[in-house]
Amino acid sequence: MPDYTDPLIDSGYKGFPHHQPPLRRSAIGSQGWNVLRGDLPLPLAVIRRDALAANLHWMQGFAREHGADMAPHGKTTMSPQLFQRQLQAGAWGITFATVGQARVGIDAGVRNCLIANQVLSDADLEAIVQLRRQFADLRIVFLVDSIRQLELIEQWFGRARAGQAFEVLLEVGLDGGRTGCRDLVSAQQLAHQLHASEATQLVGIECYEGLWAKGDSAQDTKLADALMARVVAVAQECDAGGMFAHPEIIISAGGSSIFDLVARHMRPALSRPVRALLRSGCYVTYDHGNYKRMMSVMNTRLSCGHGLQSALEVWATVQSRPEPGLAILAAGKRDLSFDVTMPIPVWICRHGGESVLPAPSDWAVTGLNDQHAYLRTPDGTPIDLQVGDRVGLGISHPCTTFDKWRWMPLVDDHYTVCDAITTSF
Repeated sequence: MPDYTDPLIDSGYKGFPHHQPPLRRSAIGSQGWNVLRGDLPLPLAVIRRDALAANLHWMQGFAREHGADMAPHGKTTMSPQLFQRQLQAGAWGITFATVGQARVGIDAGVRNCLIANQVLSDADLEAIVQLRRQFADLRIVFLVDSIRQLELIEQWFGRARAGQAFEVLLEVGLDGGRTGCRDLVSAQQLAHQLHASEATQLVGIECYEGLWAKGDSAQDTKLADALMARVVAVAQECDAGGMFAHPEIIISAGGSSIFDLVARHMRPALSRPVRALLRSGCYVTYDHGNYKRMMSVMNTRLSCGHGLQSALEVWATVQSRPEPGLAILAAGKRDLSFDVTMPIPVWICRHGGESVLPAPSDWAVTGLNDQHAYLRTPDGTPIDLQVGDRVGLGISHPCTTFDKWRWMPLVDDHYTVCDAITTSF
């Protein structure tokens, strides 16, 4: 089994010192490296240690205050070390999108796994059975949203004589969205068949609202209220019909955009105790763009605001100044997310310096190539940068930056490396 928690890292990992012998991840924090001093080659993605710790603490506290548990989505980071930090902060378990992702988490010590996706292939069902046999204390729950999916599960279950039924959540969806039952009638029909099947145990109801959030409180509240009303209605029907298999009923929702709006609906009055599971994942590093915008709206809904801090940055060198209003940075699509918005210039560090200055607010990255970023001023006025200066870029949507890096150092406020994480995409 791979050593996911303390692997060897070497110069084959982007951003690792070129001539440094391989090191265990746990040894990196004792090397005394400093990003601004030039001890590591750029571009380099870093996580600010104190902001990370604050995010873990704040989000766990939010869930606790709302009577919920955290099952943060591991696909955001796919980092075994961050999974462990989330569990140590009090998370019930970790959510994954695939059985392959879950296997990484399980090998790293996760024992409560929620696969927030439809599982139906023979290979995936077999893998779940094998994992449960390998780890006696392992719990894996996945989603079902159609009778056809249930039929495929039953067919494999009968052929394999698997014995122990699969724990499943019935998924409720939105019209025009991706997965999930679209109406109460289809959800009721599916619930009855899940309850009757020898292959499945219905343990709760699930939904996902994040993709439809607009950052407008009135619209988002209407969306969340309507969706969660359907979730609660399905849960009440299943509860009244005695369809839930366990003494505890799971209600799960919550992306990283409007988790406050769904959290208030996740503890309906049912005949059995309810375990509310929030699955927000991007809170762990937050960002400088999309989620910062969404959370600024959330601030008006939370009497004390939120405590999330931007923790993820990518540092790049100014490699060319070909025009007065243009600087070319040596980082691009291979290093930075760009699926929601372009990266945001946040910090400047002059060549040879070890302190940072805020980047002017009118600077903008207007385009990315594979290895290049176009940093411009809107009106073409000269940019106060020289070749060799460094720019710290903020991220919009952290998920698609994590998957571009096999490791990331954790740094203190002076950008001294004090720890490291690895990723396993």
